[in-house]
Amino acid sequence: MKLRIAIITLVLGFMSCNNAPKQNTVVDSKTKIEKTEGKYKYWKWIAVGDKESESSIEKRFSILKENGIDAILINTNADPKTLSKAAPIANKLGLEVHAWMFTTNRPGDSIAQQHPDWYMVSRSGKSCFVKEERPYVGYYQWLSPSHPEARKHILSLVEGLAKVEGVTSVHLDYIRYPDVYLPVGLLPKYDLKQEEELPDYDFDYSDASVEKFMALHHKDPRKMENPAIDIEWKNFRLNEIRSLVNEAYEVVHKHDKKLSAAVFPYPEMADHMVRQRWDKWNIDMVLPMIYYNFYNEELDWIGYATKQGVQDLEGKATQLHTGLYTPKLTPEDLKKAIQMAKDNGANGIAFFDDGKMTEEQFEIIKNSKE
Repeated sequence: MKLRIAIITLVLGFMSCNNAPKQNTVVDSKTKIEKTEGKYKYWKWIAVGDKESESSIEKRFSILKENGIDAILINTNADPKTLSKAAPIANKLGLEVHAWMFTTNRPGDSIAQQHPDWYMVSRSGKSCFVKEERPYVGYYQWLSPSHPEARKHILSLVEGLAKVEGVTSVHLDYIRYPDVYLPVGLLPKYDLKQEEELPDYDFDYSDASVEKFMALHHKDPRKMENPAIDIEWKNFRLNEIRSLVNEAYEVVHKHDKKLSAAVFPYPEMADHMVRQRWDKWNIDMVLPMIYYNFYNEELDWIGYATKQGVQDLEGKATQLHTGLYTPKLTPEDLKKAIQMAKDNGANGIAFFDDGKMTEEQFEIIKNSKE
């Protein structure tokens, strides 16, 4: 959230149960993903610090359970030890636990920071390793999925969380490239116009990425006059994220866990903005962040974007749970947004409140389940 400990998209700050549902399982023959139909699930992103007491954690989790939340996406900075402390408390209260982690964007990662060559590089030659050269905000520290050691590191973090008892899924946040296009509602904050792919925001021109691409396609994107129109170069980056997700899927399923992810509003939009074509992934659940105000859209866009994602997933067993940004939703608009997501095929709703959920909003959430 939206750093969700900070925030999922760039608010850049911009821009991840007690009554078991009736099981109606559908299995995709290629991906072996199962889909559960039945209970409409409510999720919430939440952070837990390594020094937070068990009593404090239980108090916060209890409030969520009492107000209709079924599943919590817990950010522990990918620390299995902290997650192991929080998960049993949530399980005892009847809450599903999903281990939320920052994936290709790894701010403050002490292991990665020992390896400058692991980081993405822009078309203008700026590295995400260098503080002064990061796009948009200081916590944009993106690892290249094309660097074998960086990828191995990311997957080791995934596996560490997947091993924790009581976890339902590992939840991938920032599973993409940096924003080649920001949500239009955020552009004024940075005094930007993005009417084309600008060199400072077009990634990944690191040695690892370029060399891997050249081995496949025998051309150098650094020497292209207009790399934005080269379909192989774009597709290469889509596939780098796709293959990383698919590897993570195998890792978590090896430990009898599921894979979920926070993604941009619908696949075509995610493709355009952040090289993220999530309808082509092997994944159990996606939580598209349909934050309509970031895009200067009206409330009914929540229904539109939900429906688009559901249609793009047709034929797959991946569940879609609409993500809502509650600080910009009045109680009445929250009620409408929840209904729009339901009416357009979502399996549930994920709430990000940036620590500002009101009693009135909680009441709407709780009453909407009845």
